[in-house]
Amino acid sequence: MNYTKTAMLLAALTAIFVALGAAIGGQTGMVIAFIVALAMNVFSLWNSDKMVLKMFGAHEVDERTAPEYYGLVRDLAQRAELPMPRVYIMDNPQPNAFATGRSPSHAAVAATSGLIDALPREELAGVIAHELAHIKNRDTLTMTVAATIGGAISMLAQYLQFGMLFGGNRDDRSGIGMIGAILAMLVAPFAAMLVQMAISRSREYQADRLGALICGNPRWLSASLLRIERAVKRIPNEEAEEVPAAAHMFIINPLTGQGMDNLFSTHPNTANRVAALEALAEEMTRSGIDLGGGPTGSSAADQDGPWSSGSSRGAARGPWG
Repeated sequence: MNYTKTAMLLAALTAIFVALGAAIGGQTGMVIAFIVALAMNVFSLWNSDKMVLKMFGAHEVDERTAPEYYGLVRDLAQRAELPMPRVYIMDNPQPNAFATGRSPSHAAVAATSGLIDALPREELAGVIAHELAHIKNRDTLTMTVAATIGGAISMLAQYLQFGMLFGGNRDDRSGIGMIGAILAMLVAPFAAMLVQMAISRSREYQADRLGALICGNPRWLSASLLRIERAVKRIPNEEAEEVPAAAHMFIINPLTGQGMDNLFSTHPNTANRVAALEALAEEMTRSGIDLGGGPTGSSAADQDGPWSSGSSRGAARGPWG
């Protein structure tokens, strides 16, 4: 299903890209944009994860260079019955994280140094489990492609605006003209943003639920969401501000001043996410599931209940396994 959604996303973003090409160069620009978009689609499917990691200056770590962080990712990946992802750290004071990769076997988890320094182990486990849930749900391909192509569309729109300032193709009858160019310049970034929002809002709720089951305690994740949201308002993420098309990849919107649960938000409202996690915690408690488990202990998914098929091995024995 996610592959179908990715194909639809690529088609939508390609159409926007081609429309911008037409605005810049008429029919010739449209053809060139279409060729570029096809090449970009193929490239992004295989290399978008590397591009996004590079965007945010992430560097890979291992058990020797970051033993506690790496070990936590390894333990949670085992509980989720996922292949061990590559592990990255972004040298950024804002606490945040994202996952990327075209498949579970080609995935990566990246956390900021601010996140690792600021969160207790239990809350960090909740965040990492959320990102592993995106990998398990195969969300990362669509999210990463959206970030890559959405960024390209934003850059092209900026070029279009720059070109208009110096005359552009006002007299090119084969193009869509000045009015069309203005419309394309205004609509394209919002269209790309709307596509990203359409794929991210519901997926965040799904990843929250699954991440809570992986780490074993929904309240660990809800506490981390609140802590991160407070920090985001105080600590800017300069890299994310430069690439707003990638904001949807993070567990909390990294752009300052965001967070409303409306049409122009890249994430659901944090309070709504926390409420859903609290409801899950209460449901698990009523079912007799111990919420004290974690990456090194028993968890909700290790016990019989509505999220388990009776196995005592690993979190992946729930309905999502």
